[in-house]
Amino acid sequence: MNYTPLFLSLKIASIATLVVFVVGIFLARMIARNSFPGKNIIESIILLPMVLPPTVVGFGLLYLFGKNGIIGSFLLEWFDIQIVFTWVGAVIASIVVSFPLMYQSASASFQNFDINIENAALTMGASKWRVFWTISFPLAFPGLLAGTVLTFARALGEFGATLMLAGYIPNKTETIPLAIYFAVESGNMEAATFWVVIIVLLGFCSILWLNWWTKRNILRFSKNK
Repeated sequence: MNYTPLFLSLKIASIATLVVFVVGIFLARMIARNSFPGKNIIESIILLPMVLPPTVVGFGLLYLFGKNGIIGSFLLEWFDIQIVFTWVGAVIASIVVSFPLMYQSASASFQNFDINIENAALTMGASKWRVFWTISFPLAFPGLLAGTVLTFARALGEFGATLMLAGYIPNKTETIPLAIYFAVESGNMEAATFWVVIIVLLGFCSILWLNWWTKRNILRFSKNK
């Protein structure tokens, strides 16, 4: 059995999750605590990939990153970098599709605690950077962790947008979902079943661990209260 789809999927999902974690927290923190014209429109655009079919998202990414796309042509002409039919394309697809999950969790987490706690620290001379890392981030951490786990699971299972942008190239862009699809197409049900079991176990273990961690911390909080 070729285990490349497993290692490639974990690699792509890990990189996508890291990018989404950093950017998602930054955007959620900036948008959640501020009111400005067009805020609802921006949030709607951020969350749009959650409700669109993955193939539509993939088509949009192909339009942007294709050889004749706005970004793709620029990268190809100036840096000789091609995104389409590469594992990088799979990372980009996973980032876009999973980003709304992280943003939504982070935004809710930053709005769930009293902003006066932050303001009190600021009036006492603490910098915004210190307030974020010592107050905002710890208070929002449970929600941020939940968003991170869901992001990883979603990136791991991404199929439609990945197929549109990265294509199916064995040992190069062959993630687990793609391996399952093309194994079924070729009649190799044994391989398809194997990868289905693997991805179900990975998703199940991720959610099981998150639920265990959440309940453990709720119990700890109740005991200390």
